[in-house]
Amino acid sequence: MKKLLLILGMMIPILSNAQNEAPKTALLIIDIQNFYFAGGSSELVNPIPASLNAQKLLLNFRETNQLVIHVKHGDGKGAEIHSNVAPLPGEKVIIKKEVNSFLNTDLLAYLNNNGIKKIVICGMQTNMCLEAATRAASDLDFDCTVIHDACAAKNQTFDGKTVKAEDVHLATLATLKAYAKVISTVEYLEGDRGK
Repeated sequence: MKKLLLILGMMIPILSNAQNEAPKTALLIIDIQNFYFAGGSSELVNPIPASLNAQKLLLNFRETNQLVIHVKHGDGKGAEIHSNVAPLPGEKVIIKKEVNSFLNTDLLAYLNNNGIKKIVICGMQTNMCLEAATRAASDLDFDCTVIHDACAAKNQTFDGKTVKAEDVHLATLATLKAYAKVISTVEYLEGDRGK
């Protein structure tokens, strides 16, 4: 019994160091704001299901004491972060004025100061701020995972033609596979973790 306790005593520091050496992960929730929901100034298609999946991720990161970062575009009416993913006191909130969450904000410094190497990304709009943040994060050498069903888009028009939100969403995700692992909320929560 003493030998077993001695071995266990020697293993605890080794396991603890192994955990400390594992790459740290942060959840980046981008622009899930009231103006994207029903009655808002820039309503998306199916923002509620996307926000509820983002909420599942948020609860998981809180339960596992991992870093959570909320990003919102601007201030004013409708710019409030939606109640489904509202930040808790102490959670980082970044207010941006650009499409790219890294541009003219302290996001990169905050990630580096917290030793983050992996970023799980969700939010709105898929083809705008989420895409820009994912590409930028990849260029900055972060290991990125995009949660495809925790994002939403809206119909787009070009050259007199309308592209449906679902097609905009899927086309964006198809190109983001070059920058990130793209998986579902369930896949992430059940242990895929973007590996």
